[in-house]
Amino acid sequence: MTDAAQSSAEASPPAVTAPAATAASPAESSSLQRAGVAYGLAAYGMWGLAPVYFKSVTRYAPPREVLAHRILWSVVLLVILMTVLRQWRAARDALRSARTVWMLVGSTILVAANWYAYIWATANGRIVEGSLGYFINPLVNVLLGTVFLGERLRPKQKASVALAACGVGVMTVGMKVVPSVALFLAGTFAFYGLLRKRVAAGALVGLTVETVFLAPLALAYLAHLSWSDAGHFGTVSRRADVLLAFSGLMTSIPLLCFAAGARRLRLATMGILQYLAPTLQLIVGVLLYHEPFTRVHAASFGLIWAGLAMYSVDAILVLRRSRPGGDRT
Repeated sequence: MTDAAQSSAEASPPAVTAPAATAASPAESSSLQRAGVAYGLAAYGMWGLAPVYFKSVTRYAPPREVLAHRILWSVVLLVILMTVLRQWRAARDALRSARTVWMLVGSTILVAANWYAYIWATANGRIVEGSLGYFINPLVNVLLGTVFLGERLRPKQKASVALAACGVGVMTVGMKVVPSVALFLAGTFAFYGLLRKRVAAGALVGLTVETVFLAPLALAYLAHLSWSDAGHFGTVSRRADVLLAFSGLMTSIPLLCFAAGARRLRLATMGILQYLAPTLQLIVGVLLYHEPFTRVHAASFGLIWAGLAMYSVDAILVLRRSRPGGDRT
């Protein structure tokens, strides 16, 4: 998923806070909303179908090598985008602050860990568990907001977090194993979103800086593989080379679609659309790759979905009441 930092996640992830849609005439507003929904569906659709790509590419190269290629090819594409969109001044401005640099170092570590965990999970038949992590991520965000930002939970938010915790508990007891991949993905993505929420850098600038920070390590690792004749790029097949190089597009294109959608839609709408990604991941894992989905899974996911439904309805109602002229009862 994202890979970018959404508060609910930028980007595999995927967590960028979506700005409010620009005021416009009714006709323009309707057109903006249609375009925004299209961009949002494209972003979350690509993130949701990402397991198909990673399952394919990890047949040719192990997760660590795929991660290294993802970083380097992303750098190439992001540098081009930064140049075309003239964002280098924004990057320089962001990096003038030592606090921003150190927070981006922290977010870099978190996004690399999240990317690797998701690639590993996909390669090892744990796509369903990975989707669980992204379902509970919005509720982990709420919890972190309470702990680190001093935000107060409304009663329905408390209940939604409690339902998610029960869902994780049901899977832990029923499967006799802690869903470590799901918790790791949700935790790293939520902390990533928390850091990026407090960093004065946009989605494109932030992701570019993060991948540039990671590039020397990725390059050194790939050089080591090449030196020891253990690398797979240029040695297996043209298909393998194309799939590895495609990792840059898999990282950047959904992010750009997300950013375009976020500029045109309200936060509540983007919040609902975000559930498309883990839903597609779950469908892909069960129907395409035949991963197990037992009664325990159904009970666990059911509790988490109930928590998400409660959280989403509550967020939409609060947003409506906060709008000028809205119902404040």
